[in-house]
Amino acid sequence: MGNRLGALTLAALALAGLQPSASQAACCYFSAKNADILQPAQKVFITWDPAEKVETFTVQPKFEGNALDFGMVVPTPTEPKLHEMPRDFFKHLAVYTILKNREMPHSKLLPQHRIFNAPGAGGGPVAQSANADGKDAAGFAPKRPPVRILQEGLVGSLDFKVIEADTADALYDWLKKNKYSYSGDEATLNFYVQKKWYFTVMKIDTMQMKRNKDGSFAGDVTPTRFTFKSEKLIYPLKITQISVREKTEALFYVQAPFKVDLPGDMTYQYTWVPMLQGAIGCAGGLPGKGQEWLTAFQPQTQALLQKAGQLNFRFVPGQRPQPNNKGHIPTTMEWARKLSADNVKILRGEAPYGEKVPDVDEGFTQADLKDPQRAQAIFKVIQARLAKAHKERPFGYLVREAPAEDVRALNQLLGHLRDDLFITKFRKIFARDEMNDDLVLVAARYNGVEDNSEYEEILPSSPP
Repeated sequence: MGNRLGALTLAALALAGLQPSASQAACCYFSAKNADILQPAQKVFITWDPAEKVETFTVQPKFEGNALDFGMVVPTPTEPKLHEMPRDFFKHLAVYTILKNREMPHSKLLPQHRIFNAPGAGGGPVAQSANADGKDAAGFAPKRPPVRILQEGLVGSLDFKVIEADTADALYDWLKKNKYSYSGDEATLNFYVQKKWYFTVMKIDTMQMKRNKDGSFAGDVTPTRFTFKSEKLIYPLKITQISVREKTEALFYVQAPFKVDLPGDMTYQYTWVPMLQGAIGCAGGLPGKGQEWLTAFQPQTQALLQKAGQLNFRFVPGQRPQPNNKGHIPTTMEWARKLSADNVKILRGEAPYGEKVPDVDEGFTQADLKDPQRAQAIFKVIQARLAKAHKERPFGYLVREAPAEDVRALNQLLGHLRDDLFITKFRKIFARDEMNDDLVLVAARYNGVEDNSEYEEILPSSPP
């Protein structure tokens, strides 16, 4: 997308001696003189424990640019603990959440063969010498520095420090003295300082990234997990406003005891309702409690669609949502399921990744049909197999495919995905004026009750 450092929780800091150019400073970017840092995309995996008030998020931004080195800052409401995650963590998540497609067996040998495709098949949407009382030997409490380093070390290949600051001015000076050049306004820093949030500062060595012929680089930063106490399921968003010109895109995977949604006009319901409506009529009803959801949501449907019209959100089957006249794009839900023990078994290779459609032609070839009498006997066998499969699975088999090595690699998700928790996967492109505050994720609800509908199967008329 070409947004400069567009990560929702990450803001780039150029290293010492690199001053921002005038045009970049006018946009309040974190950037470097004569150097460019771009972030076309970023992904995040969040786990929320509301009982213990513990939140964990793993982030992996993709950077492109020509700076030799730079850094990033992640604000959190309490002091975090950092851990390195598997390099391909988000690839594994993507493979695990591939949507399934309903398929019926069909014959390639039957003349004018009928393909039993279950209605509902279609395109789908595609990450640490004072006394015990704190006083010195003379009995006086030492003056506390305005910026304090609470942790420092390495996570993977990344150098990090966790700091807290009393004032935005002090934080700004600390960044400068520690060889960071901050090109944004102090107001944004003050937003987090006033809330008494903590800042994790990480340095990135671009020599580890792929170099292009022109000297620029491209690559993904190793996913890093942040674990911290929080009163709310919150995601730092306002700091990103400094780092983008117009918009930034994020792909969320959120694991919680309930299905999640974004608040207010950011809800995915503006696209979810017409998607379900477009799938009405598929055999067996809408999957994943979709029919139940749509029926229960009926009292709200007209008001929701009217509001969508007022917001100029237009749903076009087969297309991703387009921006409205304010440049706002509705959220799209891409996968949702409450994990069962069997779902976790897939990670261990103890349960199939997808179902297999029976081969009703098994044992026969085109050559077997040369004898007309034998051909008729073969056709009867194939037709019987088709009828048996259709009777046993009238709505088809849930099929999805991925390379065998990618399916085996799903064991990297063990310990991160947990049964009896809901995973909601959604995509949101944030316009700059949608980043005036941090993002508080909420429980998905309708008509005052919890929305527990699932989405792991391709619906007809879904966006590609």
